Order: sequence, then C-alpha cells, then structure tokens
Amino acid sequence: MSGLQVLIVDDEPLARRRLARQLRTIAWIAEVHEAGNVEDALAAIPEVTPDILLVDIQMPDGTGFDLVRRLNNPSLAVIFVTAFDDQALKAFDANAIDYVTKPIEPGRLRMALERARHAAMLSSSMDRISELEEVVAALRQRDFSAARGKPELWVRSQGDYVRILPSAITHAQAERDYVRIHADGHEYLYHENLGTLERMLAPEQFLRIHRSTIVRIDAVERVKAGSFSSLALVLANGVELRVGRTYTAGIRNQLMARQ
Repeated sequence: MSGLQVLIVDDEPLARRRLARQLRTIAWIAEVHEAGNVEDALAAIPEVTPDILLVDIQMPDGTGFDLVRRLNNPSLAVIFVTAFDDQALKAFDANAIDYVTKPIEPGRLRMALERARHAAMLSSSMDRISELEEVVAALRQRDFSAARGKPELWVRSQGDYVRILPSAITHAQAERDYVRIHADGHEYLYHENLGTLERMLAPEQFLRIHRSTIVRIDAVERVKAGSFSSLALVLANGVELRVGRTYTAGIRNQLMARQ
C-alpha cells in the first residue's frame, strides 16, 4: 500500500479546512477528501474508497455513529473528531481506532493517524492474503478435477503463491508438520505433511526412500552403496539422500525393474 486516502466528515467548513491542512503535511497521505454531512459521506465513500475516515459526531442529518453503523465496514479505520469529550466510550464501542477532541493538538492527531494507518495496512494485507487463498483454492480445484495424477502444487513463498510442476521437483523432505520441497534449485515450505504430498504425486515418477524423504526417480543419477548393505541416492545436482533401512529392499527392486 502506498499513499492512503482520507475522508473528513464534518458539517463545519472551517473545521474541515483546518483538518485538511494538517493532513496534507503528512507524506503517506495521498489525497484528502471532504464531506459536510452523513448523506454526502455515504455518497462519496464508494467513489473515493477511503482508507481512513475522520468523522465529527454531531451533524445536522445524523451523528458520526449513524454513519459508521450504516457503512457496516469493519475494515475501514475510523477516527472520531469532536468538540465533545464525553463520547469516548461510545466511540470505542463503535470500533473506532481513536477519539480526538477539538481544538485538535497536532501531535495527538498524528498519533491517532498512525494508529489508523497501521490498522488500514493490516486490513489491506489480510484482504490480499484472503484473495490469494481464494484464487489458489480455485486453481487447485481446476487442476485436480481436470488432470488427476498430474497435480500442480501451489506453494506460499514470501507472501505470494508459486506454481510448482512435479517435473521440477527433485525431492521433498518432511519438516515437522510441513514439507520442504526442492524444485529448480529453490526450496519451498509446503503446508501439508509428507503423506499428503506422496498421495498427490504419480507413483511411477516418485519414490518414498525414507520415512521423511520422497525423490523423483528421474532426478537420481546414481545409487551409492554404503556399509551394512545401506544405500544412498545421488541426484544430478549432487545432493546425496540416504535410503531408510526399511525401504532398501523395495528401492533395490524398483530400480532393478527399471533397468
């Protein structure tokens, strides 16, 4: 989120101008909009889509509480600005971020705005994550219904989702309740367990070689013999993976069957 949009709702033009002048000195505020009453604010909000609302309480056509109630938008950061100092409890009951009394002290206003800024940015981040999760869920549904046995994994990475094709995976290793997937020279933490991932991958392409490791067969370059009949698989990228003792016989049989 870059600059934020702010809407001032106050029936006194002079009060609006004074407040707008202070807001325009703040670098992270992109634009300041004004409305003189509740109805004007309700009409303006869909157009200006404010991130922060600065609302007077007493206005001719209703109160600031009426406006917030009619908006029914909990993600909008609201600061009540009023000459009355006995409405604070009711303001916070209305889920206000802060409550500032007139005459407005600049330092107190900036403190309230910083709180509102933090709340607006947090809401935006949560909305973005929610939207991403919805998109990924839809993509997963499309992928698995259209091509079972050829899944495309969608893995969260640095706030985004990355699509990983099975053909790009060299191996995957259990890491507590998650799986660390190694693909195309990168590592991704997949929020499922190893058993779930194994069921998603084609068994003719992937092998379980350890209780905590799955490997793509085509990524194996050679098999390395160890002491006491143990085995290790060496991948084309040089990574060496130990074969679990209980998996050794099965690995030998599967590899011999492919010769």
